[in-house]
Amino acid sequence: MLFNSKEKMDIDYLIVGSGLSALVFGSLMAKAGKRVQILEAHEHPGGFGHSFTIGNKYTFNAQLHYVWDCGEGETVNRVLQQLDLDKKVTFKRYNPDGFDHMRMSGYALDIPSDSQVLSERLFKLFPEKKDNISRFISEVNTVSQGLKYLTQPLIFGEILKNLGDAFTTVQYVSSTLQDVFDKFDLPKEAQTLLALQWPDFLLPPEKLSFYAWVILFTAYQRGAYYPDKHFEFVIDSLVGVIKENNGEILYEQEVIDFIVSNRTVTGVKAINRNTHETKEFTGKTIICNIDPKKAAKMIGFEKFSWSVRQKLNYEYSPSNYVAYCVVKDIDLRDYGFGEWNTFHSEQIDLNTAFKQMYEDNDFSQLSFAITTPTLLTNEERDCPEDCQIIEFLTVANYNYFKELKETDKKVYYQKKEEILDIILDIMEDKYVPNFREHLVLKMTGSPTTNERFCWCPVGNSYGSSLTPKQMTIGRLDSESSLKNFYFCNASSGYPGFAPTFWTGATLYQKLSGDSILSKSLDKQNS
Repeated sequence: MLFNSKEKMDIDYLIVGSGLSALVFGSLMAKAGKRVQILEAHEHPGGFGHSFTIGNKYTFNAQLHYVWDCGEGETVNRVLQQLDLDKKVTFKRYNPDGFDHMRMSGYALDIPSDSQVLSERLFKLFPEKKDNISRFISEVNTVSQGLKYLTQPLIFGEILKNLGDAFTTVQYVSSTLQDVFDKFDLPKEAQTLLALQWPDFLLPPEKLSFYAWVILFTAYQRGAYYPDKHFEFVIDSLVGVIKENNGEILYEQEVIDFIVSNRTVTGVKAINRNTHETKEFTGKTIICNIDPKKAAKMIGFEKFSWSVRQKLNYEYSPSNYVAYCVVKDIDLRDYGFGEWNTFHSEQIDLNTAFKQMYEDNDFSQLSFAITTPTLLTNEERDCPEDCQIIEFLTVANYNYFKELKETDKKVYYQKKEEILDIILDIMEDKYVPNFREHLVLKMTGSPTTNERFCWCPVGNSYGSSLTPKQMTIGRLDSESSLKNFYFCNASSGYPGFAPTFWTGATLYQKLSGDSILSKSLDKQNS
């Protein structure tokens, strides 16, 4: 049965999906006095940023671990200032002397915020390649500056003043991280230590855009952060702004179609996942936070312009495997964990490691990330005082896990348990003896879990894959070519906490004319 929603004709912005970029956009518009309505298929807001509680005791975030661009005057801070949340939603910085701990057989490197200190640590490990390392680090910093100039509104005088950086940067437009490693002839072990945070992209060096790696690596050097009150507080605070300003979020509303007339989108049809009733929702402007390709399929690709259809032809990022664990009667700080992330690899060559895990589905030589959210802040959350949360993440192939689940669920669950057992073996061998004895909860998620709970096609973790081809000017943006319809998603912006803040705020600026990010640009250039 189809119900009309005539009373909602006064909605200024109907937002489909409540991922982080949508919440940022919606909260900014609501704060500016616009009527905002958000439809969310899940029972929780936030997309991959949502949190969930198990047994009324333990709270986990779906996928966020650490973030950047949260310092004074930077993007996240500027948005929070606009929303009067900057004193309420605060962040604690990871240890600047080593925010990422890289570990593999025979080698250990803590990545510091200071590039000179990083160089010196690498010199000690690889003295015979001191010149190569020095030139590589210098090039990374040059490209980092060049990307800032090239991705901001073009100011002729600024371009002229920084022409050298810009010229150097443009040369790498089609380069992978591996291309640049090879150019500077870095030892394979040094390559792995520098790229060991590959789970932040779920791509190996030979596939990852050099631009993408530089942006994230140098951004974390400027400051790696964790919310003082955890990620659920960030999401709840944005939702609070929307509700306090007469906006609303309707949950369990799965959008099944868009209402289009004469290349103008006027609304959507959604089914209530509890009552199974179908209802129409309309708005003056429709903001699409669900996957753009998925939305375009509902609407009909032929309705979009040729250029947008080309941009919609993107490749999805790989998916991931994650294990959420709780340990009791042990302090992980005694075993080398703390205000940082740990990245571990059994393989020296990350390209080989990725191929084994993603293409061969062989996890016997794992490369994975370890994060300990309860060690990052003193703020309370749903976790007993004598317990600590530890999480593990690596890449996983959606098609493989989907086939396992559909053909034999027992084998599917066995595979997930097998991967966790390999991780636990490594933990006991390299980090915490008798680790299993302290486990009081273990729960695993696969690519099909991502698809089920975060509504991401083929379980993708980061929207479109961050390859060189998809990091150029041909990347999809908010423009859909249809009237009253804009994209606001990781694939029409960039994935990650700070980039989604940027995506939502940039679209707000575009549609409202209110500039709030100029000071963040000034801060980053200083």
